[in-house]
Amino acid sequence: MSELVETSAVELRRLIGRKAISPVELLDACIARIEDLNPHVNAVTATAFERARGEAQAAERAVLAGEPLGLLHGLPLGVKDLEPTAGLLTTWGSPIYRAHVPDEDIVLVARLRQAGAIVAGKTNVPEMGAGANSRNVVWGATGNPFDPNLNAGGSSGGSAAALACDMLPLCTGSDTGGSLRIPAAKCGVVGFRPSPGVVPSVRKLLGWTPISVVGPMGRSVEDACLQMAASAGMHAGDPLSYPLDPLAFLKPQDVDLSRLRVAYTEDFGTCAVDNDIRATFRQKIAAMKHLFARCDEVTFDLGEAHRCFDVLRAEAFVAGMHAAYQKDPASLGSNSRANYEMGARMSLPDSAWAQAEQTRLIARFQRTFAEYDLVLSPTTPVSPFPWTQMYADTINGEPQENYYRWLALTYVVTLATNPAMALPCGVDHRGMPFGLQVVGGFRADAQVLGASHAMEQAFAAIPELRRPRPDLAKLRASKVEPALRSIVTAPPVLEGSGAAQQVTSAV
Repeated sequence: MSELVETSAVELRRLIGRKAISPVELLDACIARIEDLNPHVNAVTATAFERARGEAQAAERAVLAGEPLGLLHGLPLGVKDLEPTAGLLTTWGSPIYRAHVPDEDIVLVARLRQAGAIVAGKTNVPEMGAGANSRNVVWGATGNPFDPNLNAGGSSGGSAAALACDMLPLCTGSDTGGSLRIPAAKCGVVGFRPSPGVVPSVRKLLGWTPISVVGPMGRSVEDACLQMAASAGMHAGDPLSYPLDPLAFLKPQDVDLSRLRVAYTEDFGTCAVDNDIRATFRQKIAAMKHLFARCDEVTFDLGEAHRCFDVLRAEAFVAGMHAAYQKDPASLGSNSRANYEMGARMSLPDSAWAQAEQTRLIARFQRTFAEYDLVLSPTTPVSPFPWTQMYADTINGEPQENYYRWLALTYVVTLATNPAMALPCGVDHRGMPFGLQVVGGFRADAQVLGASHAMEQAFAAIPELRRPRPDLAKLRASKVEPALRSIVTAPPVLEGSGAAQQVTSAV
């Protein structure tokens, strides 16, 4: 069973198509792995195992009957608990939605299911996706597979941890300030932030904002490409989407690393980064720079990027939480309330300034790509810290201005709107996964995927750069800090017509 669940999504789909394995066999192996390891990391929340088994049996019949098969036919899928799923509990990590069972799949989930994916369960998030520590009072905290007393990042922390433990071959993610890149980096998996509009994001209430996207997470770049091919393409629910060929993402482009002009930066000239992470990053660059035609340190002028992100992010939270806040501010957690209240204090001139400053920042950011093909940086400024600590409140002894300022390495790239990959790149000074942020040119999604795939292959032959894997025996034997997880003592109680699912508490 271990060999099966540890096989890549691309290879699993090939084996299903050749009738070498059954979708039922694969799902059962994934369920067994979830039941074995999820109690130690709390990555998977609500599950739909009974429904999934029925869908796996139907998928098996389709294979045996020689029917046309979708790109993801028979592959179990984890869906981040910010994405509504028909008949399956969707809580957004908030007590407000503790019993919320949607009637319909959101577009992203619907496309993945149409491609043949089987939704096995939801993956954990911070409340309302606010922050990069996946803990909430509905499901508890997600631990890092390399040390479950440390955080797995967020807000796609459950997806990242589930992938790192080989619970599921594919999981969804979403990203505003780094919400899929940061957990991918902290857990040693792949997370790709596409350019706005490539994969339609219909959940955002401010349809024209480019800062919030949905994207794939996987254990390899090829697996991420497979999910991209099944989910990309225009949809009227996202006014930033546009006509494109989703199958162009199916296989990574062939990229010759020896011809690439690569730039690197420790901090984009404006981000706080721990000195040990800086040293680790320099060591990684030294170990890989021979792969490229050029590998040069560069500087950036990103203006007032932090204030700009503060305003644009707060606008989105005001739009999403206005009704809940007006009804009962206490129903929201501290992070969510802080975001709403920050936005509520802002003015129309603040908003206009932020829109203009982002436009200026985008123009300045692109100048680097006139000379270079890629920009490399650390993905996170600190090694994973205990999940009992809400966020990185200090870096190099310096207090951080707010609970998300430590996400600056990723959110400055968000503001530029360029595609970015979090690529596993060995371990840091504490032996925890180190994620390399690979940023491409404006709308150069396919090139970023191709270059990341080539780098991934090259890194596999370099011990200090290859993807780390968690020690599962050590994970099983670990003792987990119970402080927050003990908050959840029973599964959420369902109401209404959602009873066709199995719901479990993973705490």
